[in-house]
Amino acid sequence: MNEKIKNVLWPVGFGILVVIAWQVGIIHDALGFKPFQLPVPSQIIKTLSDNFSKALTDTMITVSGALVGLALGCIIGFIVAVIATQFPKWGYTGLSVIAAFNAIPIVALSPIMNRWFTSGFAQKVGVVTVVCMAAMAINSYRGLNDLKPFAKDLLESYAAPEKVIFFKLRLPNCLPSVLTALKINVAAAIMAAMISEYFAASTSGIGFGIKDNLRKGMMAMGWSYIVMAALVGIILYLIILLIERRTIKWHASQR
Repeated sequence: MNEKIKNVLWPVGFGILVVIAWQVGIIHDALGFKPFQLPVPSQIIKTLSDNFSKALTDTMITVSGALVGLALGCIIGFIVAVIATQFPKWGYTGLSVIAAFNAIPIVALSPIMNRWFTSGFAQKVGVVTVVCMAAMAINSYRGLNDLKPFAKDLLESYAAPEKVIFFKLRLPNCLPSVLTALKINVAAAIMAAMISEYFAASTSGIGFGIKDNLRKGMMAMGWSYIVMAALVGIILYLIILLIERRTIKWHASQR
């Protein structure tokens, strides 16, 4: 318990020190920033408090698109991993194609999706889906195939059908990998949704709010949207951690 407390206190204490240094101007002096270039935390918090309703509405718009795209991308990625596992001769090709999609920059993908879809929401979902597929497919494939030594041989020696091997061995074994992919994709989904809003025709969302306010020189409001994005990412990540602790208590990482 003491070790766990230390693991929490050290990063929290470091974060508090950074915020204090930011507030008193140490960071500004060190990097040569002016106050209007980098607003202090108290100014950002006050601006966010004064405009919380608008910031919350834009945040929900971004999060809704990010979650839909996250779900679609993870489902497609997992299906591809299953196909690649069950039909390795040609299924692995699909895994390679999805992995190649991961090399496409988001800033290049977003304008393309903008041409494909007339709705800003559909564009956002499309970008997030493509971004999230690769991590889920690769991690799931690894979890489905990196089995314990002789575990598959033991089931086959008892003439277990492939269906039993999949549900009793492969699927439980890949759960930690699936949750790892989810933790990666949570941050990627929020980031992809925000970037897609830079190119969308809509006038809402965190990405648009950051772009619009920084363009107008309203730095504190722009940073308020950044704070909202960070909070959403932390909350979603903690939810995945909670699910991980509940579903894979047997795994070595949870001991």
